Amino acid sequence: MGALHEGHARLIERARGESGLVVTTIFVNPLQFDRKDDLEKYPGPLDADMEVCRRLGVDLVFAPPVEEMYPQPLACVIEVKRIANHLCGAFRPGHFAGVATVVMKLFQIVGADKAFFGEKDAQQLAIVRRMVKDFNVPIEIVGVATVREPDGLALSSRNQRLSEAERKQAVALYRALQEAERQIAAGVTDSTEILRLARAVIPPDPALRLEYLEIVEPDEMQPVATVAGAVIVAGAMWVGSTRLIDNVKVQRTGE
Repeated sequence: MGALHEGHARLIERARGESGLVVTTIFVNPLQFDRKDDLEKYPGPLDADMEVCRRLGVDLVFAPPVEEMYPQPLACVIEVKRIANHLCGAFRPGHFAGVATVVMKLFQIVGADKAFFGEKDAQQLAIVRRMVKDFNVPIEIVGVATVREPDGLALSSRNQRLSEAERKQAVALYRALQEAERQIAAGVTDSTEILRLARAVIPPDPALRLEYLEIVEPDEMQPVATVAGAVIVAGAMWVGSTRLIDNVKVQRTGE
C-alpha cells in the first residue's frame, strides 16, 4: 500500500531472485479501512516509492487511482468467514473482505505466477493463501519473514506516524511477543498463563493500549488453549493514535 520501506524491499528482492519479471503493485485500498481518518492519514509518497522500485530493479509498477480499480460501486465482494473471526478481524469489521477483494482483483489484472507477502501480517497471509486455494487461483503465495529495526520493532508504513517518544514505546509489543516465545521455549503450554506473563511485559502507560494478544494455530487463525506444535503469537497495540501489529511463529521444543 505504498510508503515503501525495507520490509517491502525484502519482498521485491525475494521476487527479483525468483522471477524473470517483477511487478510491484501500489494501491491504498479504501475498501479495507474501517476508519475514514486512518485512510486520510495513510502515507502515499508515490515518487519516493517509484525510486525504491527503480533501485531494486522492478520491471513494472502498477499504481492505479481508486477510480480505475473501482469505476463503480462493487456489487460483489469476497466474504471471509472463520479465518477472519479473531485477531484483527474481530476489531476491524469488513477489513479482510476489502483485503481479499482487492488482492483478487490485482491477481486477475497482473496475472502473476507468484505473489510475495510479508509475514508481519500473518492473518492476511493466511487469508490470501486460503482464498487462492478456495478459488483455484493459479498463483503461488510466498511468505517473506518480517524485517525489524535493531530493537525489534517490525517495519511498518505506520511507523512514520509515531513521535520520537512513541517510537521508543512501540517496541513494547515485540517484547511481549518475545516473552511469550520464552515461556513456550521453557515448556509452558497453557495459553492463558503464557499470555498473562506476556501482557505483564507491557508497561502501564496511558499512551499504550493493547488491543489483543492471542495464541493461534497458523492455518485457520483459531485460538489454542494448549500450545502443541507450531503456533503464532500475534498482537495489536495502539501507541498514541497509531495502531501497530506484530507476531512471532513459535515451534514448541520437541514437537
